[in-house]
Amino acid sequence: MEFIRDNIADRFRDKSFDIAKRDYKFMKIKKAKEDIKKKYPNIPIIDMGVGEPDKPAHKNICDILSLECPKSENRFYSDNGIPEFQEAAGNYLYNLFGINNIDPKREILHGIGAKSILSILPLCFINPGDITITTIPSYPIISTHTKYLGGVVYGLPLTHGNNFYPDFSNIPNIILHRSKLLYINYPNNPTGQVATEEFYKRVIDFAHRYKIIVIADSTYAPLTFDGEKPLSFLSLDGAKEVGVEIHSLSKAFNMTGWRLAFLAGNKQVIDIYANVKANSDSGQFRAIQKAGLYALNNYNLIYENSKRYSRRFDLLVDALSEIGFSVSKPKATFYLYVPIPKGTADGKVFKDAEDFSLYLLEKSMICTVPWNIPEPYVRFSVTFEAENEEEEINTINELKNRLKKLNLVF
Repeated sequence: MEFIRDNIADRFRDKSFDIAKRDYKFMKIKKAKEDIKKKYPNIPIIDMGVGEPDKPAHKNICDILSLECPKSENRFYSDNGIPEFQEAAGNYLYNLFGINNIDPKREILHGIGAKSILSILPLCFINPGDITITTIPSYPIISTHTKYLGGVVYGLPLTHGNNFYPDFSNIPNIILHRSKLLYINYPNNPTGQVATEEFYKRVIDFAHRYKIIVIADSTYAPLTFDGEKPLSFLSLDGAKEVGVEIHSLSKAFNMTGWRLAFLAGNKQVIDIYANVKANSDSGQFRAIQKAGLYALNNYNLIYENSKRYSRRFDLLVDALSEIGFSVSKPKATFYLYVPIPKGTADGKVFKDAEDFSLYLLEKSMICTVPWNIPEPYVRFSVTFEAENEEEEINTINELKNRLKKLNLVF
């Protein structure tokens, strides 16, 4: 009926932040992938676009869920979480990152996944006209919800020239004056860049100087390799005074569908987050939280994932380098961010990253994720399906053989 459409909130009339429109590239590639599967049902797609782990959660974590699920005491709402999970999260921050100044009772709170936490935080701080500073590209949720509230998003490009770190030096004063939140994400999706202590010090100094709250999304923080030690924003002096950090069990413990994460850091931020959260959801199922606390207390389970991703990166980087891509192995995450080629030897010119990504899918049945802003790159993920090392090698060799046939020009 017409009156229903007319009664939709004005915020949804701003198509600039319509998720479906903005992420049309993902929908377009997804449709193209389905079309390719139907056209060539006997040729497997090499899916390098998947942004979630290829393995299920460890059996011990699943066993805890099975054990706790039927217990009568776990049937109740958990509201803002169970204390045991907060305690495990505090231990995890200490054991993995060396953080010893966090009070689990007052400075940690769970969320139904990092996405849920990021959607709630703008409700805590953004008034119409306020600004959230974020990186480009970045996970879009905090930006989307800032705009829902009448706020404005100011983007800081992550480019090869700035080594995929945001440049705070050229932000206009009028932007700084209106800014409430700064969103950062390291290790970074999609670039794979890792944070350094020096970078986090710059973030803290920037936040202090301009009185901006830092939201550090550290979803991929534990997934490091080749001697790179996991680094937390909260491990730096002064970080807790200016912000909070999000940790998720999705990527580290292969628990994407379980929807479990936590927010840690500044008590005032935690308090207002708790207030809004209590009026937004009733907490994650207690049995899932208990399985999650087992995971956090057994953080060594992460190492097998890191080892697998590192091994696959070695194979993928060698293969892409042989083809002619300019690429180097990241130190964390499971993403490889690659500049696109110019075209092909037979005269095909790639107008942008989406054009190249669709060409790969249609001509070689290789699926990637494209970004055009701020630079034309595609993201390869090493979470492709492979049961063992032999299948990993076979998959990468097949990818290399398919790419060679394209005669790409760089």
